Amino acid sequence: MTGHIDIVVNVLTPREIAENRNPTDDRFHDQVRHSSELRRGVEIEDYLRKMDSAGIERSLLVAVRCGDLRIRGSMEITYERVHEICNAHPDRFSGLAGIDPMRGISGLRELDQAVKEYGFVGAHLYPHWFGLAPDAAQYYPYYARCAELDIPIMMQVGHNLIYQKDRRLPSVGRPICLDQVAIDFPELVLIGIHLGVPWTDEMISMAWKHPNVYIGGDAYAPRYWPPQMVHYANTYGSHKFLFGTDWPVIDPEEAVRQVADLGFRPESHRRIMRDNALRLFKLPGWREDAAIAAE
Repeated sequence: MTGHIDIVVNVLTPREIAENRNPTDDRFHDQVRHSSELRRGVEIEDYLRKMDSAGIERSLLVAVRCGDLRIRGSMEITYERVHEICNAHPDRFSGLAGIDPMRGISGLRELDQAVKEYGFVGAHLYPHWFGLAPDAAQYYPYYARCAELDIPIMMQVGHNLIYQKDRRLPSVGRPICLDQVAIDFPELVLIGIHLGVPWTDEMISMAWKHPNVYIGGDAYAPRYWPPQMVHYANTYGSHKFLFGTDWPVIDPEEAVRQVADLGFRPESHRRIMRDNALRLFKLPGWREDAAIAAE
């Protein structure tokens, strides 16, 4: 199978809803126009059918960590839960280890286990849930461990919405904060997800400046991607941009159709929809695809 790769997918099945593992409330769902059916959760088997319809070969599932669990309103999708799903469908899903910097050494041990035992292919960070910008010292042990494990780390940059009416989080993720991190960890692949909106030009500048900084095109419907970002992904930045949905925020079938409507060059479309993710996350078949591309 040689389909697309979605680099940001959240687990939201009826089980997660029943266990209260959804960090958003009805106001947020209204804002992003979620249907009543979606709010009840979507079974993995049904999501696989969505992937098939969209031509998505593999999705990266986030074992998300939304804030310090000692604080009301924080939640997580456990590494074990994501591993369970990936283990049941190894040809369709790979895991991403959510980062909670408040867990200290125990969090580093858990990250080791996620990669070495569970086969997770990357890490994921939501800076706003911890009130710490991406260049905060508390993240540095995790950046170092990701570099040692040779896995990318993605993080939300740009502003964030109000996920819960009783807990409003600050927008701490300016893309420029990646500047010092990229300098301090040149071996570490950093992926700024959510396009960096409203600081899109700042996000492009970071990816243009640093060889190890990339951009994830998720959380916004492709038809609303800023024109300068579309130009970047289609031309001199086609090797630095990766497709994602942030499901359930964006529907995968709609997202794939809308990307096709943007009129990307064939080689750019192939890179952002598959090749870049395959290479950066070292997904199954990446060596074979690299060898073919080099011929």
